[in-house]
Amino acid sequence: MAADTLFQRITDYAHRADPYPLYAELRESRVARQEDGSYLVGTYHEIAALLHDPRVSSDRRNRTAPDETGIGEEGLPPAFIGLDDPEHHRLRSLAMWSFGPPHTPGRIDAMHGEITRIVKDLIGGLAGKERIDIVDDFAYPLPVTVICRLLGVPIEDEPQFRQWSDAIVAGIDPSPGEDPAERQRAAAEARKTMALYLGELAGKRRDHPSGDMLSAFATGHGTDGQFTQLEIMTTSVLLLIAGHETTVNLITNGILTLLRHPDQLARLRSDPTLMPLAVEELLRYEPPVQMLPQRTPLADIEISGLTIPKGVPLILMLASGNRDPERFRDPDRFDPAREDNQHLGFGSGIHSCFGAPLARLEAQIALNELIQHLGSPRLVEDPPPYRRSPVLRGPRHLLVEPG
Repeated sequence: MAADTLFQRITDYAHRADPYPLYAELRESRVARQEDGSYLVGTYHEIAALLHDPRVSSDRRNRTAPDETGIGEEGLPPAFIGLDDPEHHRLRSLAMWSFGPPHTPGRIDAMHGEITRIVKDLIGGLAGKERIDIVDDFAYPLPVTVICRLLGVPIEDEPQFRQWSDAIVAGIDPSPGEDPAERQRAAAEARKTMALYLGELAGKRRDHPSGDMLSAFATGHGTDGQFTQLEIMTTSVLLLIAGHETTVNLITNGILTLLRHPDQLARLRSDPTLMPLAVEELLRYEPPVQMLPQRTPLADIEISGLTIPKGVPLILMLASGNRDPERFRDPDRFDPAREDNQHLGFGSGIHSCFGAPLARLEAQIALNELIQHLGSPRLVEDPPPYRRSPVLRGPRHLLVEPG
């Protein structure tokens, strides 16, 4: 089949449950120019090199047909995930000053007990149910609650955050056959309202800090200065949106994969110490983020003998690279004890996932607790219905009957 229609076929919902044969087809071409002038890259080593190449931009304004000013409908400037150095480095460094090593090495580890309590509370709500939706009943509410606690959102305001999150998710995951404009408008309004709330809360914490991340954002001073009010707002919203969506998919894809491999499920149930390795394998085998669709060459770049022109859309197919047999032995086999597993599940390079330590911890705790609770579960439907998004790929619902 024609390589110049690969992206159309990959993004076609008909292939959402199993895009991997199409990724194998892409790897045969290594790089494939599409009808719209964009280029797909599907091999591990080429993707990894591009993720570390300073000539590749994450700012969509650098495209030949740029995205205007980069200001979204909600009136907020782009978060650092959509910027290049030096501004990306400044904002990411300020965020990391408050989030993780070397300046705040214990913040995520200190969340272990809180995450465990949240997980156990959610599992307690499953008691007596003959049928459980892993997404709605468990994986969806977990990350938003964790991020609210991390930021320092008062518990009484957490339901409001869930409503905003619902609206934002609906904006990127529309129902088939509908005009997405209204959902996108509602999502933009939810992002704006959430940002204003977080900005106001950070302002209060500036005078009365309470040890949470918003307090750290508001009062921290690093070698790169300090956040402005707008930067606190955009960074905090990024934490919620990016952290929520990827973690929901990681947990749900994880349960689906384990239920499809009952021998490995039994192995992990009997030896929970394997779960950290298993989560890394899940990030390789069924990554929650399938592709990075917004990279742009700042100059003509040669990849596998093909010249990619400056300014064209460059789409890095992470999930394809994760199944590349030139990098991973027996790549289509799920092996929770796989060694040398330097996957692309969290990207790589300067834009590697900022929230990876938190996502790993949530997934390890959630999956360990859930597989102990479910007994001998049965999938009600396989494949399950998937979300519409080809970028953030995961089941929209995952119905199981506990054993």
